[in-house]
Amino acid sequence: MTTQLNFKGVDADTWPDLVQVFESRGGPHYCWCMAWRRARPETKSAKGPAKKALLKASLHDRVDDGMPIGILAYRGGEPVGWCSVAPRPTYRTIAGRGNDERSGDSAIWSVACFYLKRELRGQGLTKQMLEAAVTYAQDNGAQVVEGYPVAPAATSYGFMGRVPMFESAGFKKVGMAGKHRNVMQLDCSYPPQSIRAPV
Repeated sequence: MTTQLNFKGVDADTWPDLVQVFESRGGPHYCWCMAWRRARPETKSAKGPAKKALLKASLHDRVDDGMPIGILAYRGGEPVGWCSVAPRPTYRTIAGRGNDERSGDSAIWSVACFYLKRELRGQGLTKQMLEAAVTYAQDNGAQVVEGYPVAPAATSYGFMGRVPMFESAGFKKVGMAGKHRNVMQLDCSYPPQSIRAPV
């Protein structure tokens, strides 16, 4: 039986759920999904726990400002996963095109990261997360959703997804970002046919 996930956007109300996911065993508390985002200036010189705290605070700053940062996946009401999806200009140079928070097309949204608790991996649930991310982006004004997946055999950037999953969701390759990350886009300026998900 296929596990069905439900999804919510991250905001002030769901921030505690995001903290629960990130700080759980195996969660991405080492980066707080700030690798492609601009953190507080003092983060650059910080180390250890102090750096983690600043990364967490930097992500929380965005939530406080009402900025979209992504969606949470729930199973039976329990938060179990995360997908970073937000307007491309809110990331820095993610597409390898010099985009940053001061420029870029806000109608293009980027899917930058997936995280799912270990016991739920290998069940095709990341595809549900991608579909929900597209729906969330479209519901918030996106006309194009862009991802940066790697080939199935790639040993780096796996957290950004794999090419076959994006292809199966209708994404088309439009370029490369560095040596390993494919830039793939989905036109969602029309109503999606089969990817509606509870957000």
